Amino acid sequence: MKTPLSHYFDSVLDPRVVGRCDHLLSDILVIAICTYLTGGSDYQDMHLFGKERGKELCDILSLPNGVPSVDTFERVFKRIDSRALENCLRNYGKALLSDLSEKQVILDGKKQCGASPTSRGNSGLYLLNAWVSENRFCIGQKKVEDKSNEITAIPELLDSIDITDSMITIDAIGTQKDIVKQIRDKEAHYLLPVKGNQQDLLDDVECAFKTHMGYDCYEELDSDHGRIETRKCSILKATDYLLPETIQAWKDVTTLVKVESTREIKDAGSKEIRYYISDEDIPDSRYYNSLVRGHWSIENHLHWHLDVTFREDACRARMENAPENLSILRKFALQLVSAQKDKLSMKKRIYKAALDIGYLKKIILF
Repeated sequence: MKTPLSHYFDSVLDPRVVGRCDHLLSDILVIAICTYLTGGSDYQDMHLFGKERGKELCDILSLPNGVPSVDTFERVFKRIDSRALENCLRNYGKALLSDLSEKQVILDGKKQCGASPTSRGNSGLYLLNAWVSENRFCIGQKKVEDKSNEITAIPELLDSIDITDSMITIDAIGTQKDIVKQIRDKEAHYLLPVKGNQQDLLDDVECAFKTHMGYDCYEELDSDHGRIETRKCSILKATDYLLPETIQAWKDVTTLVKVESTREIKDAGSKEIRYYISDEDIPDSRYYNSLVRGHWSIENHLHWHLDVTFREDACRARMENAPENLSILRKFALQLVSAQKDKLSMKKRIYKAALDIGYLKKIILF
C-alpha cells in the first residue's frame, strides 16, 4: 500500500487558532509541494494550482471550504515551526534509508539570495545542509544565524542526526578540533580539507608530502567538451609525519591526503593542490579520491537544482519562518522527483507532472 504524502506532515502542529480555520494544514502543505512539483514557485502559484487541479486530487485533498487564498498560504508558512517541518524531511529520509552507515554525509552552506537580495555574507537566510552523497537526498538543515558562521551551526546539525559509521566531509571552515572530536565521539569518520585557517597543520602536511610522494597513489583522467582534467591522489600515514601533540589535538587523525588537479581548456591550463586529513586507515588512495569528488555532489545535485529547477533564488518570501519553511518543501519536492524510476530528466519530470495528473499522483503517493 502506498504512503500518502500527508502522512509525513501529521506531526506538524497547526500554528493557527483552533476552531477558526477554514482549511486543513495538510491540504496547505500538500498543495505547496504539488506546486513545486509542477513548476510553480510562489503563493500565487499555490492558490492557482489548488483552483485548477484541486478537484482532480480529491482522493488526496479534502478542501472542505474550497481552495486557500494567497494570504492564507503566506500566513501559514510564516508561522509554522521550521524544526517540525524539517523533522518531516528527516523522517522521509529515514523511510528511504534506515541508517547512514558507510554513507558519505556532506555538510555545506547555501544562501537563499531572494530572501535578502541586498545583504552580504550570511545575513538573511543562510542554510547549512546535510546531504547524503550516495542516495542524493537532504537529511537535515540548520539556519546559520546572522553575525555568526557555519562553525557554530555545524555542531548543532551534527547533533540532530545519527551519523554513526558514516563519513563526514565539510568545507575547510569545518576543519576545527572540536568538530573533529564531536564527529569521532558520535562514532563517525571524517575527511576534512586543510587550508590557511589551520596554518600550522597545513605546513606540517605540506612538509610531509615534500618528504615523501605517498605510499599509495592513484591517477585518473577526464576529458569532455574540450576540457582535459587529471587528478592524482596520494596518501601518507599521519603517525609517520605529524608530531605527537598534533595527532593528539586532531582526534584519531590517521591518514594525510594530497589531491593534485591539472586542468586544460583549449590553450589555458591551471593547477591546484589540496590537502586533507582523515581518521580512516584505508591503504587505497582511490577511496579518498572518490570521497573528494563525492563532496561536490551537494553542489551539483542539491544547490544547482534548488536554484535552477526550483528557482529558489527568485523566491521573495522573507518574513518570519517562511523562507526556511519553503526551502524545506523545495528539498522535499526535489527528493520526490529524484525518487522516480524513469529515464526523464528532472526538468522533464516536472513538466510531465504539470501535464499529467496521473504522473503527479505517482510522485506524491510513494
